[in-house]
Amino acid sequence: MTNEAGMLVLAGPTAVGKSAVALGLAERLGGEIVAVDSMQVYRGLDIGTGKPTAEERARAPHHLIDVVEVSQGFDAGQFAQMAREAVGAIQGRGRIAILCGGTGLYFKALLEGLGAAPPADAALRAALGAAPLPELLRELAERDPATYERIDRQNARRVIRALEVIRLTGRPFSEQRARWEREGASAERRCISLGLERAPGELRRRIDGRVEEMFRRGLVAETEGLLQQGLGQNPTARQALGYRQVIEYLGGQRSLPETIELVKIRTRQLAKRQMTWFRRQMRLRWLRLEGEAAAQAIAERLAGEWGVPGAGGASGKALL
Repeated sequence: MTNEAGMLVLAGPTAVGKSAVALGLAERLGGEIVAVDSMQVYRGLDIGTGKPTAEERARAPHHLIDVVEVSQGFDAGQFAQMAREAVGAIQGRGRIAILCGGTGLYFKALLEGLGAAPPADAALRAALGAAPLPELLRELAERDPATYERIDRQNARRVIRALEVIRLTGRPFSEQRARWEREGASAERRCISLGLERAPGELRRRIDGRVEEMFRRGLVAETEGLLQQGLGQNPTARQALGYRQVIEYLGGQRSLPETIELVKIRTRQLAKRQMTWFRRQMRLRWLRLEGEAAAQAIAERLAGEWGVPGAGGASGKALL
């Protein structure tokens, strides 16, 4: 195996089974896993983010997990820099880097680059934030139809940022983003990119089971401890799925059963958004997992296609 093809992307929605496939591949290929997850970077956000266990980390090296405190800020640019360093070190050891996660923006930052956008304008951002979202969407549709079509129109923060850039520069956000990405992209990086999916009903059952297990394992107690460490003051980390709802529960906004059900609903919604984003924004070869044994079967199949003796499949070329 050469460093030139020493990177494999595993993307997909939460609870689909990405981590199990990545671990199986790492063991079969002698690879190392780079987590592409905006919340697993925080120390202490363990149960709610589904971090690999100590036993799993002992089976294969993991990177970009537990790199900042819950009181610290972290963004896609910082991730991209740290991930490039991790991938370079992995490939320098002659091993394959397996990028595994569900945070689309982090994948994009690493694989394509983000470039240099105009700095934030506090006054303009405040003015935009005070306007109703439908009004902002109308302006975005008029001034930049391309961005309007691709953006998450329920995410007010992203809509505001796009309009902020348009008003500051006088040019469509989509036009500038394409230029920033070209300037930030790495011409040397080549990778094999795979998307993992499950049937909707099966994914829903897995999500519901995962959420119930999180609460059984002590998500509420973990959140209480993290609040004492500054979680409540971090505008990014405190929004983490599961933790946000538990913070609201601790504040008396709803009962525990209602909180558990809400986390299930929000997680299903997240999975749907992730699938939409990955299908629109990344070129992935999609593989469907079926059943609980699917992850290891897929890992063995992919290892065989990569050309590992004794695994199922015929040639590494099948992945290209």
